[in-house]
Amino acid sequence: MNLEPAIELRDLCFTAKERRILHNLNGIFYKGKITTLVGPSGAGKTTLLKMCNGLLAPTSGDIFIGNQPIQEYEPTTLRRKVGIALQSAPILRSSVYENLALPRTLQGEHLTEEEAVSALENVQLDASFLHREATELSGGQKQRLSIARTLINKSDILLLDEITSALDPTSVKEIEELILKINRKYGVTIIWITHNLRQARILSDFTWILHSGELLASGDVSILEGSDIPAVQQFLNGGAR
Repeated sequence: MNLEPAIELRDLCFTAKERRILHNLNGIFYKGKITTLVGPSGAGKTTLLKMCNGLLAPTSGDIFIGNQPIQEYEPTTLRRKVGIALQSAPILRSSVYENLALPRTLQGEHLTEEEAVSALENVQLDASFLHREATELSGGQKQRLSIARTLINKSDILLLDEITSALDPTSVKEIEELILKINRKYGVTIIWITHNLRQARILSDFTWILHSGELLASGDVSILEGSDIPAVQQFLNGGAR
């Protein structure tokens, strides 16, 4: 299998207030694949995602985006290439259209209504949502809006942080199907933090298991079925859902 790196980490470390958050991470997120990040709370998963988007800078070590050091990217260019959708994405108290237009507005650009409708259709929301008040949407609809807004920049890489954790089972399934569609139709590289091991098993091409800021194991999804590493065994036995 010919795999290309989308993001590569080399000896990546991050410390905040004298507390070690990430320690000597080395690994590759592969282009066009879905990699899930799993591990207990406090493992450093969200910190890692924010570093891949340039929201946080490493204390030491390197991040390469498409074989180019992350620090060589101009911030706007980086955030266009690497989009991020968070668990509780901020929704503006305005229309769906104005929420979708936010990335362009921040860049001094304009989003046409035609582009906005296309963005909604990509996440399976009807054009009739365009001028609705965004704060009145359901939880699942808000998460779709957040993903659509992230995709406005046509990112090559999409970072997802627990985006289904607060949703009902029907909405979870719909978001899972949406992410698979985005990955398969557009070839977008997906890096997805989840505490739901069922979700990781059915969606992943690859999985990383983090614990206390260290990468304990990585590989194809079969690593979620068992491990000789005690900390991984403990997590899998206690976290399987």
